[in-house]
Amino acid sequence: MAATSRHSGDWLFALPIVSCGLKLDDEAVRVAVGLRLGLNLCVPHQCRCGAPVDASGLHSFVCKQAPGKTARHHALNDVVARALAAAGIPVCREPTGLSRTDGKHPDGMTLIPWWAGKPAVWDMTVVCTSAGSYLNSSTREADAAAEFAASRETARCVSLAAGCIFFPIAVGTQVPLSEEARHCVTWVGESRRPLATTGK
Repeated sequence: MAATSRHSGDWLFALPIVSCGLKLDDEAVRVAVGLRLGLNLCVPHQCRCGAPVDASGLHSFVCKQAPGKTARHHALNDVVARALAAAGIPVCREPTGLSRTDGKHPDGMTLIPWWAGKPAVWDMTVVCTSAGSYLNSSTREADAAAEFAASRETARCVSLAAGCIFFPIAVGTQVPLSEEARHCVTWVGESRRPLATTGK
């Protein structure tokens, strides 16, 4: 279901341009294709967290000790911030003065009003479609994990709603984006379009 969902294979059409950061190394391609086709990615072994890892290697997406989880979050957050900056919209990462209900800061905020005098604020989260907590719902709807994560982020940032426009950006490891995240990507793309056409 994840492989057949809308936009899940868009990365296959990206030109491998090194200067734009679009060229995947051989190992990244092997893992990406293996995940898409449901192939074995590794030899079964025991993770350093103590959990067994089967040949699919999916445990690495949910392991709390896996270093890639934080790196993915920061990389995706950086993509959003750079896209907005390229559109001429100044942004602030992890803005002070704003906090979620758990005391943490959202991931970013535009420094100019976006709509109705309010700035846009976003919070990024990456979820694994095949994690045990999402597996039951993901077998019925491919984007269920991302949608659940988006609603969780919205609940955490409910205190920000009055003063800003909030975008929860939930990205699944095997399914592209939640509906809100797709709206955000479209919004950023439309913000960049005047720059591309006028050069200003």
